[in-house]
Order: sequence, then C-alpha cells, then structure tokens
Amino acid sequence: MVSLGTFVGITVLGVAAGLMGAMVGLGGGILIVPLLTLVFHVPIHNAIGASIVAVIATSSSAASTYVNDRLANIRLGMTLETFTTIGAVTGGLVAGAISKNALNGIFGTVMILVAATMFRRKSEGRIIPKDPDDRLGGDYYDPYLKKEVTYKVRNVPIGLAASFIAGNLSGLLGIGGGVVKVPAMTLGMGVPVKAATATSNFMIGVTAVASAFIYFSRGMIDPLITAPAAIGVFLGARLGARIAPGINTRHLLSIFVVVMVAMAIQMILKAFGIEVR
Repeated sequence: MVSLGTFVGITVLGVAAGLMGAMVGLGGGILIVPLLTLVFHVPIHNAIGASIVAVIATSSSAASTYVNDRLANIRLGMTLETFTTIGAVTGGLVAGAISKNALNGIFGTVMILVAATMFRRKSEGRIIPKDPDDRLGGDYYDPYLKKEVTYKVRNVPIGLAASFIAGNLSGLLGIGGGVVKVPAMTLGMGVPVKAATATSNFMIGVTAVASAFIYFSRGMIDPLITAPAAIGVFLGARLGARIAPGINTRHLLSIFVVVMVAMAIQMILKAFGIEVR
C-alpha cells in the first residue's frame, strides 16, 4: 500500500522528470526510473513498467504542442518509428529475463554514455550536409534565435539503425528511446536540436505502447506507482513543451548532463549492492 506522502512525492518527481524530459526530447524515463529506484526503492522492473506508461503520457502531452508549433517533423518521425517499434517489442521480451542488478548496471551505463554524447552536442547552427534528403527536411520559427530555421536530413540509414537500438532500450529500460534518437538526429542526420527534441517526443508514445502490453501481461505495472508517476510526468511534459522553444538549449543540456551522471553513478553502485543514501 502506497501512503499519501509517497503518492505525492512520486507525483512531484514525475513533474520534474516530465519537465526535463520534454525539453530535451528524452521522454522523462531516463530520470523517472532512477528516481523511483533510488528515492522510493521501487523494484527496477516495476519502475520500468511505470516509466513506460509515463512515457506514453509525456508523448501525448508534449507532442500535440510541438506539432502545433511546427517543431515536430512528422514525416521524419513516421519513417524512423517503424524500426523503433520493432526494437521496442524485442527489448520488452528480453527485459523479463534479466536480473534487477543487471538492469541497474545497464541503465547506469546507458545514462553515462548518453550524458557524454549530449555533452558533445553542437549548437543550433550547422551547415547543410552533402547529399541531403529533401523529402524529410523541415522548417520552424525559433523564438530564441528570432528567425526561421530550415534544415535538410542526411544519413537516413543511420537514423533507422539508431531507431531500432532506441526501441530496444525503450522496451528494455523504459526510457522512451529519445536518449538515442535525439543525439542520432542532431549529430548524425543534421536535424537541429529543437526539431529533433520535438520529433522524438512525437515518436516515443508509439514506441512505449509497443512494449507496455508486455510489461502489463507480466504483472510488472503497479497502478499505485504508475498512476502518480504518469500524472506528474504528464503535467511536467505539458509545461516543458510550452517553455522549451524560448530557452537556450545548451544551458539546459548542461544541467541535464550533471543530473544524469550523478544518478548513473548511483545506479551502477546499486548494481553491485552498494546503496548511497
């Protein structure tokens, strides 16, 4: 039985995870899973199940705002989503066979790799690459830069491969897949950060639904944990999607990287039975 204090606490953490996740396109799962396991000592399989449902809420909340603002590239998102969904089903099936300590270790390691990748991410300005795919490009107005941003897309096969990996991580770790898709789109495909963030949020809901059924059928989704997490993430994501276009993305990423590294270290220590309080 979950106490009122725990319910409220999980909701508040969900708001923080959803806010940050929506603004950087990672869906909130990269934060909600370690927060549930480290702060509230929720078993990691149940934390992942709750995160997957919360990720669906994030996408539903943030994607509508991003689509309305023309930030989300729907054509690119649907192209990548085919491979992401296949990966999500595969990851969900594998997760049930992995121990909780192994999952803690995998999750912590993935967080370190993602933090390192995001630390190296470049700013919005970029040169149009050679041999771009004109069909998948897009444009949007950036209120922070106060100008229209137009871009083209390159290296589509890299994006498809990254999307399959992202789907695997989503089903295995409940993190939405944005941890791979956003860096792949920005660094490998020439998509500006804000467009990649919005497109990732558009995709993660579909990805999460594909693996949510697997976790539900295995009894890994606890309603008393999942409900406050989903409510909090939904509210945070809605707020994050509204304020993200007008902020300096580089400053936000710096804060996000520091938070991720701190939690990643604790997750890895937890995998070896070392609790940091």
